[in-house]
Amino acid sequence: MATTKIFPIKVSVSDALAYIANPEKTDNGRLIFTSGCSYNPRQASRDFEAIRAKGTGLNTVLAQHFTMSFKPGEIIPERALEIGKELCQKYLKGEYQYYLAVHTDKDHIHVHCIFNNVSMWNGRTFETNENRRFTEKDRSYHKLRTLADEVCKRHHLSVITRSEQTKGMSHWEWDMNRQGLSWKAKLKYTIDQVVKASEDFDDFLRKCAEYGVLVEYNPDHKIDLKFMLAEQKEHNPRAKMTRARTLGWFYETRQIKDRIAQYHGVMIYTPRTKVRVLTKKPPNKFVQDAIDRGNMKLASIAKNVIAEYGVEPEQIPTAALSEYANSRQLLSDLNNMNTEIDDLKFKLKVLRKYRKLKVYAEEVKKLSGSAARKYRQNNSDELSEYGQIRSKVLELYPSGHIPTVENLEQKINALIQERSEKDLQFREADKRARDLADAQRTIEEFLRQERNEQQQDRKRKKNGDLE
Repeated sequence: MATTKIFPIKVSVSDALAYIANPEKTDNGRLIFTSGCSYNPRQASRDFEAIRAKGTGLNTVLAQHFTMSFKPGEIIPERALEIGKELCQKYLKGEYQYYLAVHTDKDHIHVHCIFNNVSMWNGRTFETNENRRFTEKDRSYHKLRTLADEVCKRHHLSVITRSEQTKGMSHWEWDMNRQGLSWKAKLKYTIDQVVKASEDFDDFLRKCAEYGVLVEYNPDHKIDLKFMLAEQKEHNPRAKMTRARTLGWFYETRQIKDRIAQYHGVMIYTPRTKVRVLTKKPPNKFVQDAIDRGNMKLASIAKNVIAEYGVEPEQIPTAALSEYANSRQLLSDLNNMNTEIDDLKFKLKVLRKYRKLKVYAEEVKKLSGSAARKYRQNNSDELSEYGQIRSKVLELYPSGHIPTVENLEQKINALIQERSEKDLQFREADKRARDLADAQRTIEEFLRQERNEQQQDRKRKKNGDLE
């Protein structure tokens, strides 16, 4: 799926342009497009500078640089260039000079765009035109992300689906979290491991240290539970603890206790399969109570969960925890499969090289005398390399049962197919877990607001009686 990032350039536009114009990354410059500036990166930098010299005001930012990365195997370079042009047209509207380049040096195609920080139309900076006059949701980075999603949808490419659980999360952090690279993702994964290994909540608090997690628990405080990775503290002594609520509903105190109990079989719940029933059913008690109290939003949320997942409102917490445990197991299986596939791919690479060089060893065996000596002399590098690769093969397969390249390829392809199916199962389980958790958190919030309103009403009535 396409992800976007944008950041300012304050030091050297020339070096930045030279980097994205690298012939080795852009198919000898074939995947480059410019607007309002030279194709030559050094001259393009001077073209940018000429416009900045005519600009109004002072600014330390010289240019802006945004990137757009696509899912591996989803797009070809030529199409990525066209999508980059379309995004620039919508985002920059012909107002800024820009230099666009598609890079093919990684497993995923990605687009780089560097554009001047000063408008050719009015001489104002990009920040003045795009950021200062608008609300947060209208700012440049939100616009870029929204436009990128629109362009991708139009070209039938996958886009990021942002759930309610990701509110307040930066786009960079979301992307790192998706790849399992952010400190928050590592923290959540480590807490998951502690939960599995714990007998109860007290044991959980004790074992956090064994797994490299710093924890603060104060049951008398409103914010009762906080976490941090020990390695994060080592890298940044000023780093602050993260509230459990920030990590998500599944990492709050009540849910951690229930997850531990669930792993020990105290509570097990399997959401029933959704079945369409044509006969009219009596209204759910929770829904009816919410309707009677006039809380239609709460009733609507509960009815939606019942219709979508066949889960009664009082069963939502247990169902969410069960789905989350299932998704974590699937994720663990996926990680193991990735490791196995990487290991097999390494072995396949070795075996291919072994088969390629083995012919030299077999040929020299057929020869004798001067013919054999001459052959060894002419092919000394290949025979030497064969000896090294043969040692590596025996190290990988000490029993001597060496699979064929074809068998290994079949095994890898089968695992990749199995991984794809399991990945789909994981995404579905993860979505169900997040949807149920979001519903439960929303219900809790509505009930809390309802209680507060009732307390306020009682206070007002009491004050009125006293008067």
